Order: sequence, then structure tokens, then C-alpha cells
Amino acid sequence: MEQLSFFNESGQTPGLPKDILEYMPGFISPEEADSLLSGFISTVSWKQKTITMYNKEVITPRLSAWYGDPLSLDYSSIGKSIPLLWTTELLGLKQVVEAVAGISFNSVLLNYYRDGRDSVAWHSDNETVMGSHPVIASVSLGQVRGFDIRRKTDHREKYTIRLEHGSLLLMKGDLQTKWDHRIAKSTKPLGPRINLTFRKIIGSSMEALNG
Repeated sequence: MEQLSFFNESGQTPGLPKDILEYMPGFISPEEADSLLSGFISTVSWKQKTITMYNKEVITPRLSAWYGDPLSLDYSSIGKSIPLLWTTELLGLKQVVEAVAGISFNSVLLNYYRDGRDSVAWHSDNETVMGSHPVIASVSLGQVRGFDIRRKTDHREKYTIRLEHGSLLLMKGDLQTKWDHRIAKSTKPLGPRINLTFRKIIGSSMEALNG
């Protein structure tokens, strides 16, 4: 079922709650965004994770990679892999994002959506290691996809942002505590997309990250 049709061409559905989401199209120039997209596709150490959902192990319908500061993110003792070290490209992008977000990040999760079949299910990034009201900066490269949010207590209240090539989305406030979000599958032929979510880990252990 096609899930990318209930936003308008301006980039978002009307009435988007600005206290939890701030969308900035054209944050990265088209030329730089093109270069980053092709570079990340070819050089990042992509892996396909296995997660537990409803007491069953399933393979995530996307590829991912985890980069960050080694000391703050060494959670190998609970079965999670140690993050890869920052690359020059990721550090440069992190600095630009931090200047706008007003916060220092110590990690980034990259997700690679190869086509319309790749997705991420409804979830919230509410891991305790990020605090109760984390600020997460999301950079999108490549194919435009719809970022859906719905209120946890009333699924009829929902919005979509059209995440464009080179855009930045700041997730903040009560988004992770009171809302779920997803990138839905599509039956349309879609090109590749990479999403980078910059995060600040403040704890010493980590639950599963969904992206």
C-alpha cells in the first residue's frame, strides 16, 4: 500500500507541531549532498541488523552503520558492537549540524534505504541513555521519503514531512515520549536514500537503536 501521499508539495502536512520538529530544506547544497550520498554508499561499512520484535528475530529492511566517540559509546559489554570511528566527512557534517542545533553530538546512526522496499516501522527513540527529551538532528540524502509521526495516545493525529535531498530535521521536545515515527514502505520505484541521525549519548549502556 502506498504510504507517501498525504503530504503536500511544500514539504509537510498543515499544522505540524513546531515545538517537536523543525524542518530545514536545502541545509546542504545539492552538489555537496550528491557527493556525500555517493561517497557514503560506497565507503560506509554497512550491515543489516537482526532485531527482536514480538518475541521473534527479524532482519531490518535497511542497512545501517554506527559511528561515534569510542569512550562514550563502548557498550560491547551488553552485546552491542563498538562504534566505528568518525570519518573526516562525518566530522565535518557533524560540526555544521551542531552549529545549527546548538548541541554537541557524540554519535551518528546512518541508515541506508536502498529502494522503496526498505523502511523503518513505527517507533520512538526513547532510549534512557539519551535522556528524557533528546535533541536528534536528522540529515537526509537522496530519494525523497515521507517521515510520518503519530501521537501515541491518539493515532488519528498524524503528520508527514517530505524529507528532501540535503535537508535537516531537528527532533526535540516531547517527540520521543509522546509520538512515534516511521519511514513507510512504498510500491513505487524509488532510488537510494541515506539518513544520518546525530545523537548525544549521556549514559553508559545502550538499548536497541531503531533509527
